Amino acid sequence: MLRKSHIGAQNTEQPRQDDDTSVNDSDEPGIRLKALRLQYGFSQRDLAKRAGVTNGTISMIEQGQVSPSVASLKKLAEAMSLTVAEFFTIDVQSVAQPFYRAADLVEIGGGGVSLRMVPAGVADAKLQVLREIYPPGADTGSELLSHVGEEAGVVVRGQITITVGRETSNLGPGDAFYFDSRIPHRFQNDGDEECEIVSTSTPRTF
Repeated sequence: MLRKSHIGAQNTEQPRQDDDTSVNDSDEPGIRLKALRLQYGFSQRDLAKRAGVTNGTISMIEQGQVSPSVASLKKLAEAMSLTVAEFFTIDVQSVAQPFYRAADLVEIGGGGVSLRMVPAGVADAKLQVLREIYPPGADTGSELLSHVGEEAGVVVRGQITITVGRETSNLGPGDAFYFDSRIPHRFQNDGDEECEIVSTSTPRTF
């Protein structure tokens, strides 16, 4: 597991060796860095400027001459609007793909609620799209949710009870919602059949 480390002013790149501040060689960060940089259209100079490192540092990492420290890798990932986890998990062969099969959607739900997310394969992605499945009796929790942004969706099948602030409504197939996500909200399936919703929100919350 990667661990956060202090970002200092000194050069933190190190020759390849096993220690607790360098990324494991088997993860091939240099290969991924170059592939993602090219996918997102950055030159080494552009990426270096955004990340606050030198062109030479990026060149040496991409050529496998040094292993980046976690701090430097975090800066490089964030310069491409990625988390460190996304840096290692995004399929570099399909970063810009416009279409996804059902099996490509990423399950991020829990507690009996299925939330399958359309992969964020684009740098600076602002939009999040979910296919939500609520079995009978499922809900998003007793504590209402609240976060910056907006969200909207359409009920595909079943029934869902949505609370937004002091307002509550039961929605069925074809019904829709749109609200400011800062207002405390909750989703509950009080019916006896599964409910499916396709929703979108911005900015991304997952």
